[in-house]
Amino acid sequence: MKATEECFNKVKKNCFKFIKSQETSTEKFRNKDGMLKSFLIPLCFWIAKKSDNKKPYFVGLAGGQGTGKTTISSIIKIILEKYFKLKVFKISIDDFYKTRKERINLSKKIHPMLATRGVPGTHDLKMMLDFFKKVKSKNFKKIDIPNFNKAVDDRFAKKNWYKIREKPDVIIFEGWCVGAKAEVNKTLKKSINSLEKINDQKLIWRKHVNQQLKTKYKTLYSQLNCMIYLKAKNFSLLQKWRLKQEHKLWLKTKKSSSHKLMNKGDVINFMQTYQRITENMFKKMPRYASIIFNLNSNHQIKSVVYKSK
Repeated sequence: MKATEECFNKVKKNCFKFIKSQETSTEKFRNKDGMLKSFLIPLCFWIAKKSDNKKPYFVGLAGGQGTGKTTISSIIKIILEKYFKLKVFKISIDDFYKTRKERINLSKKIHPMLATRGVPGTHDLKMMLDFFKKVKSKNFKKIDIPNFNKAVDDRFAKKNWYKIREKPDVIIFEGWCVGAKAEVNKTLKKSINSLEKINDQKLIWRKHVNQQLKTKYKTLYSQLNCMIYLKAKNFSLLQKWRLKQEHKLWLKTKKSSSHKLMNKGDVINFMQTYQRITENMFKKMPRYASIIFNLNSNHQIKSVVYKSK
């Protein structure tokens, strides 16, 4: 408890400053002290204990859309750097999306729904595997990592990519489908929503996505040292949170004329492409994640379960 308090006093200024940058006039974070002291600082002690200065410790962090992955992973990064003096690199699986042009080609070749970013198969797997390999290498050299601009649904120009100039102690790899496992073929047959029912009658899209999870993504995720899962109560709650997220993105980018932001109908449709894997993760993730943060309907962490010590 004393160590937690000491850590809190050292990191609170930086953490609160970051949290303030994420708030809007109508959306304020509640119980910041409690979130840090009860959940995120103890988690950072756990990670710091596991990290090894010879090679990066890979932390997978997953949760449905709008669960606060970016916020939580950013706060973890601040604590690990500020208090534990660790070098931390945080990256989202979203930054590895294939370019708009590549996804359009994929949609023509395999299935039209693959033009929509999100599901396994729409990321650049080679680039991700390459990144994992390079960052673990004994002869570490600088690495440039893509930075994806959701407002225009394409990558930023190379000059705006992330640049890793020294080997990190901890890598936080976050994303909605990080750690997801494939389904059995039998469950693929029943459509989970209207989008699948209308646009994937022959099961081509869902079989392709599932096959990606079964093979290449399984190889990628097997390299993670631990898995943290932000568990929401249900899918409709995620839709509500995702709508808020889109509104926040609109507030940030409304000065730009090129942004491609979504209205409520677009968000609901977009999230239907995520639904199958998200629902499967609700069921399976608590069994194999190292740590589960249970979220309440107000977007706050209400409890934590450590499965792996």
